[in-house]
Amino acid sequence: MRFLVIVFFGVIFIGCNETAPEPVSMKEDVMALASDALNGRATGTQGEDAAAEYLVKRFESLGLLPKGYQNTYLQEFTFRPSQNPHEKAEFTGLASDSTTTGTNVIAYIDNEATSTVVIGAHYDHLGLGGEGSLYREGQAIHNGADDNASGVAILLRLAETLQQKEFGNQNYLFIAFSGEELGLLGSNYFVKNPTIDLSSVSYMINMDMVGRLNEERTLAVHGVGTSPTFKQTLFANNEYDLNIAEHESGVGPSDHTSFYLMDIPVLHFFTGQHEDYHKPSDDADKLNYEGMEAIYSYIRSIVNDLQDEDKLAFRKTKNESEEVPRFKVALGVVPDYLFTGEGMRIDGVSEDKPAQLAGLKKGDVVVQLGEHPVTDMMSYMKALSKFEKGQETTVQVQRASDTLTVSITF
Repeated sequence: MRFLVIVFFGVIFIGCNETAPEPVSMKEDVMALASDALNGRATGTQGEDAAAEYLVKRFESLGLLPKGYQNTYLQEFTFRPSQNPHEKAEFTGLASDSTTTGTNVIAYIDNEATSTVVIGAHYDHLGLGGEGSLYREGQAIHNGADDNASGVAILLRLAETLQQKEFGNQNYLFIAFSGEELGLLGSNYFVKNPTIDLSSVSYMINMDMVGRLNEERTLAVHGVGTSPTFKQTLFANNEYDLNIAEHESGVGPSDHTSFYLMDIPVLHFFTGQHEDYHKPSDDADKLNYEGMEAIYSYIRSIVNDLQDEDKLAFRKTKNESEEVPRFKVALGVVPDYLFTGEGMRIDGVSEDKPAQLAGLKKGDVVVQLGEHPVTDMMSYMKALSKFEKGQETTVQVQRASDTLTVSITF
């Protein structure tokens, strides 16, 4: 299998090394990284090693400097996976039968500037499934086209563009992280073992699942509150008809969190979960490549706007997850976290749960739960926390132009 993978990528790069090579498109990068030949890119597997080889060749073809260990693009880290899901993996310098080795892939543009922008995206995924998979029918290759070949493809496109002279006021460090799916391991290891001086980092951009821009063109941006400069910059550069769903917190389930915890401003870009999330059906043909082009252009504009800033001021934010109230009941729906209107829009309905039994559907917008108005996600969760199991109440929803009120039992 490993020989076939190397031959597969060798064919790609023979074409890229001809006299007048055509630029590699984001779709081509996604298709290569989300190929069945990589067996889902699980951390420490041959599939992830082959993906790392692909990224090294791409960085080399773009003329970027290696910034891993020993003058290579690679930063390996060895860890002992935790047997307890509530405990972190343990980093260890010694490889053994009980350890796994992941590999960050790191490249650099050195403009001899005083500050550096870090641009990151994880390239590992779930392999054949297992823990973390939402697929319940046995082992199958999880190609992870959206999660996160999409983010890596935009990273590579930015690596090509930011070499232009107009972006020369800052240095740029590009990191394809390993071990994200196992608990942000690659980014955690990097910030504790950086290959550049972290004090020179102005801010960090992270892209994780940016391949499914919806019809409303909603792009979630997390970390907006981590620097006072960000909010104005985000909206001043939105020339791409994007509906920005902003989130203040610098803490979240992706690699930007590792940098935020080192007091570095962060922006994390995300187009939302979907029915193929963490399933074998997350394939390259389902991505919105036109949407990815808009997101790439938007991030490029933000970087360009911020390059005259030497180093951005950092600001701590509240951890939004800590503000979530506890509740004993569930409606049995998947909320649409990208919805920016008033209320809580339903993105999915679980079988045999209160919402389905009451006739609620995907696309309904919950505007009242019992006597409690619902204006956004937080008010929805606060309302839900007021109820006990077995209690009956009413739910008011907007469905297209109609307002419906249904009875529900938790």
